[in-house]
This record gives sequence, structure tokens and C-alpha cells, in this order.
Amino acid sequence: MTVKSQLEKTVTNAESVLADLKSYSLATDDKNAQQMFKKLASSQQEIMETLNSRLEYIKREEPQYND
Repeated sequence: MTVKSQLEKTVTNAESVLADLKSYSLATDDKNAQQMFKKLASSQQEIMETLNSRLEYIKREEPQYND
């Protein structure tokens, strides 16, 4: 498995975590829990942006990994 394919899998998993956190925020009536899940979702979004930046770099700078 190449670094690119591993990173693509990680990005997919990160997207799933983000969706779960947003869902949890909407599913609870507890205001503290809503704030916590929103904060965690925001952090997860930043993680995803970083991972996607790295993935784009790999695609651009290491074309041998492109499909």
C-alpha cells in the first residue's frame, strides 16, 4: 500500500468522524455536549484540511503515485 493510498483511506475515515461529530451535536439536547461536539468537529475539520493538503502535495510532487 502506497503512502497516497494510506492517506486517502485516512482522509475517508476523518470525513466519517466529522460527520459523526456533527450528527452527535444535532442529536443531543444538552447544550454543553452540543458545544463540545461542535468544537471537536471544528478541530476535525482542521485535521482534514491538513491531511488533504498533504494528499494534494503528494499527487502534485510525486506523480508516480497518481492513478
